[in-house]
Amino acid sequence: MAVIAAPGSVGAALAAKAATATIPIVFSGGEPVQSGLVASLSRPGGNVTGINSMSSELTAKRLGLLHELLPRAARFAVLVNANNPSSEAMIVDARAAAAAIGRQIEILTAGTNGDIDAAFASLKQRQVEALLVAPDPLFVSRRVQIQSLAMRHAVPAIFSHREAAEVGGLMSYGSSLIDLFRQTGIYVGRVLKGEKPADLPVMRATRFEFVINMQTARILGIEVPATLLALADEVIE
Repeated sequence: MAVIAAPGSVGAALAAKAATATIPIVFSGGEPVQSGLVASLSRPGGNVTGINSMSSELTAKRLGLLHELLPRAARFAVLVNANNPSSEAMIVDARAAAAAIGRQIEILTAGTNGDIDAAFASLKQRQVEALLVAPDPLFVSRRVQIQSLAMRHAVPAIFSHREAAEVGGLMSYGSSLIDLFRQTGIYVGRVLKGEKPADLPVMRATRFEFVINMQTARILGIEVPATLLALADEVIE
């Protein structure tokens, strides 16, 4: 029996779903219902099930962490991939979260490496004081480029995965990629043993990580509050 594993983004799972309605598909990514990947979390239906990475739901949490770090910052920005079906939900959540704390938020879009450069080049004109980098396979793969640009433009940034903080990102908060892949593997195993995707509810990510890179904070001249340090799962010195 064949199974298609599509970790990392609903985009890959949507492509697989468009190609086959019979081969089981197990995904890990955000916004599976809004993107049309599954009918519902409890009853996915069809040949698709998997793990919801909670990418959009965590947008408000990331903005809240940036706000706690920089309480005087008035204008934030979120960098999204316009080619990602989950981006619209993230934009809605980002705007709602900014409004809740009385702050403004700019929407930056990038679908290629060149777009990333252009997005950062617009930060000064937009008077952006801090940046949220949305969870997206493109941004994860280009985390070194994005971090280098953030440092060049001296903009504090929060990322979705710890791997970005490990290469110099100021902060990261999100579901653990390793745990998402583990959960995906468990579901692939269950399907291979004969269970149907339609009968397996979409699971939610269960492990989240908050990482602070203190070396980057010092370079940017930012004093990290003790309350944030206490919340961190890891502080990189």
